[in-house]
Amino acid sequence: MNHGEHVTAVLGARIVSAGSPLPGGDDEPHDVFVADGRIIDIAPAGALRPRGAALDGTGCWLTPGLWDHHVHVMQWALVAQRVELGSAASAVDAARIMADAPVLHGVQDDGRRVGTGYRDALWPDAPSLGLLDSVTGEVPTYLINADVHSVWLNSAALRREGFVDLADDGVLREGPAFEISRRLNDIEPAIADAFVTRAARAAAARGVVGIVDLDMAWNEGAWTRRLVGGFDALRVEFGIYPEYLDRAIAEGLVSGAPVRGADSDLVHVGPLKVITDGSLGTRTAACSHAYPDDPHNTGLLTVAPERLIELMTQATGAGLRCAVHAIGDVANTRALDAYALTGATGTVEHAQLVAHADIPRFARLGVGASVQPVHALDDRDITEREWAAQTALAYPLRALADSGAALLFGSDAPVSPLDPWAAMAAAVFRSRGGRAPWRPQEAVPIGTALDASTHGGSGGGAARIEPGARGDLALCTADPRTADEPGLRAMGIAATLLGGRLTHIA
Repeated sequence: MNHGEHVTAVLGARIVSAGSPLPGGDDEPHDVFVADGRIIDIAPAGALRPRGAALDGTGCWLTPGLWDHHVHVMQWALVAQRVELGSAASAVDAARIMADAPVLHGVQDDGRRVGTGYRDALWPDAPSLGLLDSVTGEVPTYLINADVHSVWLNSAALRREGFVDLADDGVLREGPAFEISRRLNDIEPAIADAFVTRAARAAAARGVVGIVDLDMAWNEGAWTRRLVGGFDALRVEFGIYPEYLDRAIAEGLVSGAPVRGADSDLVHVGPLKVITDGSLGTRTAACSHAYPDDPHNTGLLTVAPERLIELMTQATGAGLRCAVHAIGDVANTRALDAYALTGATGTVEHAQLVAHADIPRFARLGVGASVQPVHALDDRDITEREWAAQTALAYPLRALADSGAALLFGSDAPVSPLDPWAAMAAAVFRSRGGRAPWRPQEAVPIGTALDASTHGGSGGGAARIEPGARGDLALCTADPRTADEPGLRAMGIAATLLGGRLTHIA
């Protein structure tokens, strides 16, 4: 079978995450029949005669299609043409990498160097304007932190952007850093859309059928354009930022409504996204205790609690759910307070440091925990140093799950790669690269991880393979329920179906 074909049956696969006991036994091969985008029947293998285009799933395991609940689509798509800085062990090392980086031509405004993914929290030296200038000269050069909350620029880039007076060390943080990212992401639409399509197909090859796009832009226009241009690789729910909230309400956007201007059901309006504090790596996450060696730094709330309540009240009244970025424990408390006061529905994004008393509030308030398990492994050493004095729980996956909170897994791509199997491996095994498991008491069972990687998340809303469900499916070459950590990361995907249509075939 070929990419783009509509499948009427998947034959002979073992089913993971069935909605009810299966005829013939849960561990036996079954045939799953699809019509008009939905599952219409499930039967023991060979019991019913298939009609139309059947996909052979013999020897494979069928799971619900996977979702990534936190993606910054343009930055994720543009990673392919930016210099990777994750290997840089120091500021000097990162600057040298950028000195040898190619100058961009034909992708965005000519004449810039752009790198991404550096992590300076554990570097032995600090980024400085003089260091970067000394090796990059007059070529505008931009280094984006892995957490996207800071950007290191040389003098030529600061002049180009008009930010010369804002960064003595060359580093812009929080709001100014986000503005730089917006400008770097603002490229010619046809080129941008080609990058997005390429990235989306790569996601489909990992069993992904949907994403939540939290780009800092007016996302409805971009997605309408992409759909009209033929985009069909994923389902998408897109976020709306506070600066666009009045426009969204005036134009009648409601969470769950299909995008306007395109004859497609793939893209829908998502939540109001509000960033209320900084990040761990940039040492701006709002915490109850100070960061080491800086008794006056407890991070910062980038949105005042009163303003957050106003925004969430306005959004809720207009039919928009909410997605509140909160990393530090103070920010998480304020976010949950706002949910309690406004009656809003939605998620806390990240929830990386949560006070013990706040853990059960997620379930009581019906607030989902939209978390990125790979961040726990990326940040384990930074956490042990920067949050050693904190009394709240860091990366509390099991605690949240046991309290009844719905977990929704994502990547925060490009902060970590968009690969739900890496997220599941991190959540289940809390280890990578042979290191001992980190805080293994916060590991979750594979069933919880699989549920959290579907559209509804864990806690009762997970997608199931049952009649009436969408024909969004991933055909795996091994049983994820019994895979070890390397096996889960390397999970083979034989096929991905979106409403019964093949978006990937191995």
